[in-house]
Amino acid sequence: MNQVFMFDALREATDEEMEKDKSVFVLGEDVGHYGGSYKVTKDLHVKYGDLRVLDTPIAENSFMGMAIGAAITGLRPIVEGMNMSFLLLAFNQISNNAGMLRYTSGGNFKIPIVIRGPGGVGRQLGAEHSQRLEAYFQSIPGIKIVACSTPYNAKGLLKAAIRDDNPVIFFEHVLLYNLKQKVPDHEYVLPLDKAELVREGTQVTLVTYSRMRHHVMQAVNQLLKDGYDPEVIDLISLKPLDIETVSQSLMKTHKMIIVEECMKTGGIAAEIIAQINDNYFDFLDAPIVRLSSQDIPTPYNGTLEKATVIHPHQIIDSVRTLVSS
Repeated sequence: MNQVFMFDALREATDEEMEKDKSVFVLGEDVGHYGGSYKVTKDLHVKYGDLRVLDTPIAENSFMGMAIGAAITGLRPIVEGMNMSFLLLAFNQISNNAGMLRYTSGGNFKIPIVIRGPGGVGRQLGAEHSQRLEAYFQSIPGIKIVACSTPYNAKGLLKAAIRDDNPVIFFEHVLLYNLKQKVPDHEYVLPLDKAELVREGTQVTLVTYSRMRHHVMQAVNQLLKDGYDPEVIDLISLKPLDIETVSQSLMKTHKMIIVEECMKTGGIAAEIIAQINDNYFDFLDAPIVRLSSQDIPTPYNGTLEKATVIHPHQIIDSVRTLVSS
C-alpha cells in the first residue's frame, strides 16, 4: 500500500492504461508540457510523446468533437476539461454525438471516451468556475456518470472508465486533489455502476457523493459520540444510479437524508427521491430530507460562497431532527 494524493492516483491510472493499451491517449488544454491544471498528466508527455498527450487550443467544442471522432475509429481518448464548467461549450457534442452515436448507428460504432476534470465549488473560483454539472448531464441517454471521492476509488474507477466502450463523464472535485489515502500496489478496477456502503448503521441512511462524503463523515464522527447510528452510502455512480443499494439501506433504517453539492432544483437528490417515491414509498417512516446547495450562482465572496453549500453542522442537525421525529 502506498500513500498517494488523489491527483497522483488519477495520474497512475492514466499512465497504467496508456502503457497497457496504445489506443489510449489524452487531450485537452495544457495537459502536455504543463502537466494539467492539477498535475494529473504531469510528465506523461515525456513518456508517451506529444501525439498521445495532446495539447489543444481553447476550443472545447472542437476538441470534444475530435475526441469523439477518434473514439469512433477505435481509439480511446481521455479528454481533460481544465474546469468541468467549460464542458457546457461542448454540450452539443457530448449529448448529440457521444451519447447517441452508438444507438443511432445501430451499434456499428462504439464511443469509448472518458471526459474528466475538476468541478464543484472550490475556494472563491467564482460562479462560472463553480458549476456542478452532474444534473445537467444526467438526463442524456447513452452516457455514464461517475463522481470519485477518494484516491482509492478515483484510481479504480478511472481505469474502469478508460476500458469501458461507452462515454463516461468522470467528475473529480477541485478540493479533493490533495486528499491522501493508501492505495494498493497491485492493479485493481472498480465497477462503474455500484454505490459504496461506507458505514453500516440502523437509524438513518445518509446518501451522498463526491466532496460531500467527507462532510457527511465529519458529521457522523460527532453523531456517534452523541449516540446516533447512521448508515452512509457514497453513490459514486450517478448514472446509472445504484438505487438497489440505496433502497436496501432504506428498508433497514426507514429514514433518509440526501446530501449533495448539486443545486436543489432538478439535482441528483431530486431523482433519487422520485425513484424512492415511485418504488419504495411504503418503507419510509418520514419524508426524505434533501440537503442541497442554494439555487443561486456561486458567489465569489468567501463568506457568501460558504453559505451556499452544506456543512457538517447542518447534517448533524438534520439527523437529530429526523431520528427524533
